[in-house]
Amino acid sequence: MDKRALRAALSVYFVIGSAHCGGRPLLEVVEAALRGGVTMVQFREKDSSLPLRETVALGRAVRQRCRQCGVPFIVNDRVDLALLLDADGVHVGQDDLPPSEARKLLGPGRIVGMSVGTPEELDVALREGPDYLGVGPVYKTVSKADAGEAMGTEFVAYVRSRTDLPLVGIGGITPENAAPVIAAGADGVAVVSAIGGASDPEAAAQALVREVNAQKAACGREDAS
Repeated sequence: MDKRALRAALSVYFVIGSAHCGGRPLLEVVEAALRGGVTMVQFREKDSSLPLRETVALGRAVRQRCRQCGVPFIVNDRVDLALLLDADGVHVGQDDLPPSEARKLLGPGRIVGMSVGTPEELDVALREGPDYLGVGPVYKTVSKADAGEAMGTEFVAYVRSRTDLPLVGIGGITPENAAPVIAAGADGVAVVSAIGGASDPEAAAQALVREVNAQKAACGREDAS
């Protein structure tokens, strides 16, 4: 996927696992989010007690729905699971398999993203050469216990000043505060509870899509819809 297509795919990036679906079936929430217009889905089934067999079956079902909608399907952390699920890529953290090693296993045609939350982590990521960066937490978040302190949109702007890689902001983002993340230089927003925890995930996704696209248009971005 070239950079322009990846920037567009990152616009509204839904990160979801069973623990963040408000007690509803994960597949039901993903289907609603896809109807609402999310542009990428990350399968993050790490906070549940599902056996591996069930995790694989659920991941395959999510992958199928994503492909039906033409939306990239990414697996969190685990390159082995990404390969099992024939995912479009993987997203790794600073303590996971480095992007350079993940790419050796996945092959050159798949997406590799990496999380950055400090200038030092950005230095590591830029040496590793991922396809995109997940920057945050931008705002305070309760969806990831080890996310660290909120960095604010200033950190998004700092990362943008250091690289032209596609960027997605993550952490505490909602339709109400998404616009400043895009204005700071992010190509999109990644959310967990803003969609997964919403009473109407489809409407929540639609609201995020509207806000992101409106801000991109205001900034004159070429991938604005």
